[in-house]
Amino acid sequence: MCASPNDIRIPADLLPNDGRFGCGPSKVRPESVQALADVAGTWMGTSHRQQPVKDVVASVRRGLADLFSLPDGYEVVLGNGGTTVFWDAATFGLIEQRSQHLVFGEFSSKFADAAAAAPHLQDPQRIETEPGTHPVAQAAEGVDLYALTHNETSTGVAMPIERPANTDGALLAVDATSGAGALRWRATDADVYYFAPQKVFAGDGGLWIAVCSPAAVERIERIAASGRWVPASLDLLTALENSRKDQTYNTPALATIFLLDQQLQWFNGNGGLEWAAGRSDTSAATLYGWAEASDYATPFVADPAKRSPVVGTVDLDASIDAPTVSNVLRANGVVDTDSYRKLGRNQLRIGMFPAIDPDDVAALTRSIDYVVGELR
Repeated sequence: MCASPNDIRIPADLLPNDGRFGCGPSKVRPESVQALADVAGTWMGTSHRQQPVKDVVASVRRGLADLFSLPDGYEVVLGNGGTTVFWDAATFGLIEQRSQHLVFGEFSSKFADAAAAAPHLQDPQRIETEPGTHPVAQAAEGVDLYALTHNETSTGVAMPIERPANTDGALLAVDATSGAGALRWRATDADVYYFAPQKVFAGDGGLWIAVCSPAAVERIERIAASGRWVPASLDLLTALENSRKDQTYNTPALATIFLLDQQLQWFNGNGGLEWAAGRSDTSAATLYGWAEASDYATPFVADPAKRSPVVGTVDLDASIDAPTVSNVLRANGVVDTDSYRKLGRNQLRIGMFPAIDPDDVAALTRSIDYVVGELR
């Protein structure tokens, strides 16, 4: 007889040391939290216009330049509000007339929706594929910005950054919210590579960061000079000018900036992007290898080349209720393994960001096997 979900207790020797596997907000390393606590009395509640905070913002900008090996002329720009706000800012400050969007999940559709709603822009072009796959950008007449997504958080699909041929003069903008810092890329492959710190960078939300090429900086400056009306909080030129002063236009969350800087120091102190990406690669090999060998689990993304190393999606057999598995795991201290709600699949979704110990991913698979064995 199968056990009641409420009665299942996973043996301690099977459990991960840290049970946080969320895809955002993600696990924050205890060392970073302790570092923040150590300076809380002189950091939290202080002015973001004063030198101590500006020094940390400068450290963040240098750390990102080092992590991504940015060439001369590339700039790191920061603003408040997260990626959702950046999409709105981009409709004012990056797209001149028309954009093309690759849509293959919930989050990659949001920038397209923002551009479609902007009354001063032409209707965007959408190239859409089913979740679990990704489309490819195509050169199109009149498109001045091509919008890609490096990692689709809702589906666990990662895609390479490839600039379409014959698109000279157009910008390539990449949403890297859940991939930046753990997926390999070259700065010259994109003009705007933007993200938020609450995933790979193990911080908190409320901030957007954009790595901008000289061409993107020129676009921002040219649109600003054109007279187009832009709300001050969404003005990319204002964000650029403030970032050059190592500050944000309005008050940021100081804890977010501090935790981001701690994660960058950890990455760069251990080998940079290759080291961070390697940790996620190890976790992904464990998760997908387990699912492929399982008699009840299957990787949702059929093509191994498209499987994300930072967000793993695994379908379960119809005889096993994935929400029940997640609930049992949560009752045992293993949290945030639920599938993305709008995808509507009998699925687990596992964060595999660099802060998550690869050994804990291996322990998670053993815990899942134990739970399923008890439920059968």
